[in-house]
Amino acid sequence: MPAPHPDDWDSHWSRYDSGAAHNPAQRWRHRLLLEALAPDGVAPRHLLDVGSGQGDFAALARRAWPAATILGLELSETGCRLARAKVPDGAFHAVDLLAGAEPEPGHAARATHAVCSEVLEHVDDPAALLRAASAWMAPGCRLAVTVPGGPMSAFDRHIGHRRHFTPDSLSELLAGAGFAVERADGAGFPFFNLYRMTVIARGRRLIADVEGGSGDIAPLARAAMRVFDGLFALNRSTGRLGWQVVAVAVKP
Repeated sequence: MPAPHPDDWDSHWSRYDSGAAHNPAQRWRHRLLLEALAPDGVAPRHLLDVGSGQGDFAALARRAWPAATILGLELSETGCRLARAKVPDGAFHAVDLLAGAEPEPGHAARATHAVCSEVLEHVDDPAALLRAASAWMAPGCRLAVTVPGGPMSAFDRHIGHRRHFTPDSLSELLAGAGFAVERADGAGFPFFNLYRMTVIARGRRLIADVEGGSGDIAPLARAAMRVFDGLFALNRSTGRLGWQVVAVAVKP
């Protein structure tokens, strides 16, 4: 059977939901996003998750901010179905932001906070996606973005990465899409970089490790993930050397 197209997100989330949940990089990244969205400790009122995937960040946000409304925009109906099971009181809509999707009544210019995590590297025109998503954001909406930096792995290419970023290139992208950039950092030095080097060294074998015929994580890979879970607590969350690129911007 031929491999699914890398932009087939229904297939993607059917295969990788379990693997994503065990990924230490995702858990660490999500903690960075919580800190970036509410640095003063004030919980968001209306949270927009642009490219909400299968709902892992939305589930974490629900536990952190029980009173916030949560709206996810996701290309994949499979991703939305999985997210609804994790966050039953959230709203998850299958929309194509690059095909002219517009907010439904009540959602236009409403979000006080927004996140776009590990999405922009997958699209050919990330600025157009950000401009489209801004229709759901209120003026002054605080937007936290993560994208990968550093070299691409075979697995990155397998799941459809178009490009990786630097703090400067992400800052330029956000400004070009009409956002005022507060900061852009290369987070994760040194242990996230080490994790990424391990992923790159594993090459195409990682695809088999992750897919394993059922979407489960191979035991050796699971053990390595537990080790990195501990090490990631020592990562730097700011700076220029880390290969996890994080930016905070505001819709004027």
